[in-house]
Amino acid sequence: MMAHSPGDTAFLPSLPQLLIDDAVRAALREDLGRAGDITTNATIAEDAKATAILSSREMGTVCGTGFARAAFALIDPALKFEALVRDGEKVSPGEKLARVTGNARAILSAERVALNYMMHLSGIATYTARFVDLVNETKARVCDTRKTIPGMRAFAKYAVKCGGGANHRFGLDDAILIKDNHIAVAGGVTNAIEAARAYAGHLVKIEIEVDGLAQFEEALAAKADVILLDNMGPELLEKAVGINAGRAILEASGGIGFDTIKAVAQTGVDYISTSKITMAAPTLDIGLDIEIA
Repeated sequence: MMAHSPGDTAFLPSLPQLLIDDAVRAALREDLGRAGDITTNATIAEDAKATAILSSREMGTVCGTGFARAAFALIDPALKFEALVRDGEKVSPGEKLARVTGNARAILSAERVALNYMMHLSGIATYTARFVDLVNETKARVCDTRKTIPGMRAFAKYAVKCGGGANHRFGLDDAILIKDNHIAVAGGVTNAIEAARAYAGHLVKIEIEVDGLAQFEEALAAKADVILLDNMGPELLEKAVGINAGRAILEASGGIGFDTIKAVAQTGVDYISTSKITMAAPTLDIGLDIEIA
């Protein structure tokens, strides 16, 4: 079953195929280099056929099957790729994730690129799901940040969604997030919010980061849409939630890990953002084995 959090609709996360194809094509070019797969070409007959199974070596949440499909299709459109699970499904050690049938050279040449994407994205989805599971009895939603590997942001955020998490802004252009340095240069919380509101269109949300209750109350008075409570402990967060009384969306952030996220969620904040789900997630161990008849 697809990983989910409270508030999710029945619609599954998705990515434009064009983005996947462009990324996978570049990765294949990098791997094939100037002469192609000389190991496979030297050891496998040109017309050899094979069936390969992609399987998980450990428990986790799958993500990236579309990238694997694209890797095999771009190497050889005649390869038959059959996904046995959907992105977002939880799997057990040894569970089969996909089957590929066709030209053996093509399968082996696409193997590493397919696995690299699946292992990395499944790792993010699995790590996210661990955080989500810890707060599933609260209203808080776990969300990501802009701390992603360059060139991988859309894919990492897709993996977060597959793990049951929520997405924060995708870049500098889709929401205003006023941070401490903006406040310092702008001359204070109120000045920054008022300047942002005068600049932004009516569809652009304004969020501001605060580090104490004084700044928090000033942000509330200036009618920020979202207030990021940075590096505040549970006691201070709970006070902020009480003062807020539902006026602004509250987001907690700063050094949040598996050992602290539940206490943070229980304070009543709406969102908990952490860069760990995209920057600290270990890969999920996935392998490809040729099926021997």
